[in-house]
Amino acid sequence: MIMAKVSFIDGGITAPKGFVAAGVHCGIKNRRKDLALIGSSSECDAAALYTTNKVKAAPLVITQKNLIGGKACGAIINSGLANALTGKRGLNDAHVMAELTGFVLDCPSDKVVVSSTGMIGKYLPMNKICKGIETAGKALGSSRKHGHDAALAIMTTDTVPKESAVSTTLADGTRVTIGGMAKGSGMICPELKKWHATNLTFITTDAAIHHNALEKMLTPAVECSLNMLNIDGDRSTNDMCVLFANGLAGNEIIKGVDKNFQEALTALLQDLTGQLARDGEGAKKQIEVRIIGAPDPIQAKLAARSVVMSNLVKSAIFGEDPNFGRIVSAIGASGADIDADKVSLTLESEYGSVELMSKGKLLALVDDKTYKLARQLLKSPRIKMIVDLSLGKGEATAWGCDLTFDYVRINAEYTT
Repeated sequence: MIMAKVSFIDGGITAPKGFVAAGVHCGIKNRRKDLALIGSSSECDAAALYTTNKVKAAPLVITQKNLIGGKACGAIINSGLANALTGKRGLNDAHVMAELTGFVLDCPSDKVVVSSTGMIGKYLPMNKICKGIETAGKALGSSRKHGHDAALAIMTTDTVPKESAVSTTLADGTRVTIGGMAKGSGMICPELKKWHATNLTFITTDAAIHHNALEKMLTPAVECSLNMLNIDGDRSTNDMCVLFANGLAGNEIIKGVDKNFQEALTALLQDLTGQLARDGEGAKKQIEVRIIGAPDPIQAKLAARSVVMSNLVKSAIFGEDPNFGRIVSAIGASGADIDADKVSLTLESEYGSVELMSKGKLLALVDDKTYKLARQLLKSPRIKMIVDLSLGKGEATAWGCDLTFDYVRINAEYTT
């Protein structure tokens, strides 16, 4: 087996061979692009994970049905309106989107992924969307700009698009590319499962992979990336993570797990997860929490997620207050095993690193040198916390952001 290094490359959803995309303005929003279209020159194997929220938007219902056979030709995504809590009309509108997209992509409508994001409880302006799909079909292309336009079109309260692309060599020696785009700033605490994301994430690859194998590799990759992301603790009704593989790289079809592809897919998703955390609604600082020394990986995940979910920790980071007590308290409330006398805690940022606790001993007291250094480190827009529980070999990393005044303002004014 060839062990391959994952290489990040410039690109997004159109980086792999055979994929095209477009992002257009159809009129849901006043000025910004609001409709994205993704297509492939050949039919794809596909796998998807969906929100565990028991209230699911109409597009998810249609997409789950369309992907039962593990095949897809493309996706249509609108932003601005979620098509959630819209009853039979919403389901019909999502079905119409699939039908028209199938016509534009010259493929069966039941091979189309449909996705929507935005305000809940309003009907889609289907006259605008239908015209927009036709316009997007004429605008399809494989350039870097085409992929970037699609990433712009799926944004809601995002301030920047999220894109990533990687290349790697499969076990059989074939060089393949994986590209992706994502959106999401608020209502983010994903728990993506097979039949049940709070952000929209679309991934393409030119590798040939059976849809069952795609699912086997997508699930663990999401578990240590998107499912370890928390912006505000709320779980959406809409969003999903979909992976398309069109096979144009020419490798023998993968029916199991290719460790090189798995590593590259995980790296891409973790990169997108970091981008999502940095652009959380109103966020000023990205938070990365790495737990080591947990009894097992499951408890490490519990601990890491608890820290990034804590409003007290998020507020302390916003205020540049090295309140390590809140971090340890969040872990103690997580359900993970912890012995306060064994905990070590280090803060890192572009300005350096400082140890706040060592085997339960407090090293930073208010107004001392260590405390002042910690406050300086917290001025960085990217904060990393490393917590060693000294109880085992379990490790996990979670991502989040601070809680700011702007988060409250954005969500208080969301429908006005």
